[in-house]
Amino acid sequence: MLITPGELLKNIDIPADLRALKPEQLLQVTQELRNFIIDNVSVFGGHFGASLGVVELTTALHYVFNTPEDRIVWDVGHQAYGHKILTRRRDIFHTNRLYNGISGFPKRKESEYDTFGVGHSSTSISAALGMALASKEKGEHRQHIAVIGDGAMTAGLAFEGMNHAGVSDTNLIIILNDNCMSIDPNVGALKEYLTDISTSKWYNGFRDNVWKILGKFNKIGRFQSIAAKIEQMVKGALLKNSNLFESLNLRYFGPIDGHDIHHLTSVLEDLKNIPGPKLLHCITVKGKGYELAEKDQTKWHAPGLFDKITGKIQKQTYDKPQPAKYQDVFGHTLLELAKENPKIMGITPAMPSGSSLNIMMKEMPNRAIDVGIAEQHAVTVSAGLAVEGMTVFCNIYSTFMQRAYDQVVHDVCIQELPVVFCLDRGGFAGADGPTHHGAYDIAYMRCIPNMMVFSPMNEVELRNILYTVSLDEFKNYKSAISIRYPRGEGVIPDWRKPFEKIEIGKGKKIQEGEEVAILTIGHIGNYVVEACETLAKQGIQPAHYDMRFVKPLDTEMLKEIAEKFDKVITIEDACLQGGFGSAVLEWFSDNNYDIKVKRLGMKDEIYEHGTQMELHREAGFAPENIVKEVKNLMKVTV
Repeated sequence: MLITPGELLKNIDIPADLRALKPEQLLQVTQELRNFIIDNVSVFGGHFGASLGVVELTTALHYVFNTPEDRIVWDVGHQAYGHKILTRRRDIFHTNRLYNGISGFPKRKESEYDTFGVGHSSTSISAALGMALASKEKGEHRQHIAVIGDGAMTAGLAFEGMNHAGVSDTNLIIILNDNCMSIDPNVGALKEYLTDISTSKWYNGFRDNVWKILGKFNKIGRFQSIAAKIEQMVKGALLKNSNLFESLNLRYFGPIDGHDIHHLTSVLEDLKNIPGPKLLHCITVKGKGYELAEKDQTKWHAPGLFDKITGKIQKQTYDKPQPAKYQDVFGHTLLELAKENPKIMGITPAMPSGSSLNIMMKEMPNRAIDVGIAEQHAVTVSAGLAVEGMTVFCNIYSTFMQRAYDQVVHDVCIQELPVVFCLDRGGFAGADGPTHHGAYDIAYMRCIPNMMVFSPMNEVELRNILYTVSLDEFKNYKSAISIRYPRGEGVIPDWRKPFEKIEIGKGKKIQEGEEVAILTIGHIGNYVVEACETLAKQGIQPAHYDMRFVKPLDTEMLKEIAEKFDKVITIEDACLQGGFGSAVLEWFSDNNYDIKVKRLGMKDEIYEHGTQMELHREAGFAPENIVKEVKNLMKVTV
């Protein structure tokens, strides 16, 4: 089912087509673009609210600027659906986030209009500044626009970029898309500051009267310095603490209505002619134009398939209980433990609903804290809590933990602090693609001294390891621990079992067997259970060991395996280089065992988006791949 674009949109293949339209036609374009996004996402899925909120801004940017010659850099890429539709991808937009389809985020390989690949937040200012500096050095005259929003301004990288931009002699325009949201509501002092600006009656009333005057002065060379001084005085007088951006030497404009397409185009035209680094503050509504998305912006960030008329979100129904999501097991278990242990605290960088820490936040708001999009800060504030004896569960997606690696090494592990890192979305993340796959955490965590690495095979093991590390005795190890688990559901519907302590560094034998031993880490072990059932029907029975810990390895179990088997398969939903299989190989080598080892996992390549099973098949460790590898190793042809 292909969605038919509107009368004007159907003729816009590239922004040049848009720029051929009359200004009075832009409102119709925005209406058709918004409807096209709603129609497509309701049928095919994807992110929703963020792109609806920037329809007018997207249209205005491509109308005013000469893209792709002028560079637009999007931040938090799920804002960019409208951008993709206006840049030659309208007719294939239905493949968005599907296997072998277009990416849900801007991607340089996909289009010349996607000037910088994004997925993680807060990169746009630094990237656009780098492009602007390069253009200046090469003597090129083009505009550079960074569109930052959805809470991305709270990250330290955004401040670093602004701090440098303010002393650069570049044509850089920073557009702050202020919708008070990331996935969940924004938090922190910056959010309060922006709210003060956007609700200041004095400033907003006076601003409109001086805007045109200042704009005209700026176009007259000898009055530019006078206009700048007047502008600074006006802003300083009317806005309490108004110097945040201008103290960084960024000329501040706004706030303006980000949904007024005609005013937006007029302002952007003016900004093109004002030299130096500038910041335009746009007030928008996430989910704009779809009432339900405006009212519940978190729910409608990425709602799945839905009926666009009634707003009813499609949910699959089952005739028997289903396993819970790993994130929900984490959230409910942590609350249960926190009720018994007053030292437990939870930290997350802007992902309370995504990590399910919001379950604890509702009942214990002072002990479960969202620090905003600030992964480095999340790790170091966790370290500070640990110094004072608190039991800290720092929940960060595996892919986002990469942004705080120095803090893990320096602020946690060197200081022997027992911070518990709960790495959600370990392994293939699915439709979000390569920027979100949790591919590297096993490799980058296991090489750090004073760091344990654990991955549960099911929900009960996740529940039990959370209990184990919450006990005071865990602090005696003087080690942090990384607990990684995948996106999605586990395998045990009745997971609320009495707590049992897990012995540190001990694996678990799942199945006795002959000739081949399969060693797994984490949820992927359930694929081996399925594969072994298939093999059993063919009279083949490999052994299966759930190692549970990558570090410390269960060396007693490895010795038992090495003395019984000369063929071993290791399987991990993570990169092979430096990962679990590498750890096993290293131990066999260091202890002089001559064993044939076949490692299954993510190869040294970038994997695109698709369902988890599609990607597991592509990487070669889906159940059918495992069956094939066992038979190949055993030289079985049945």
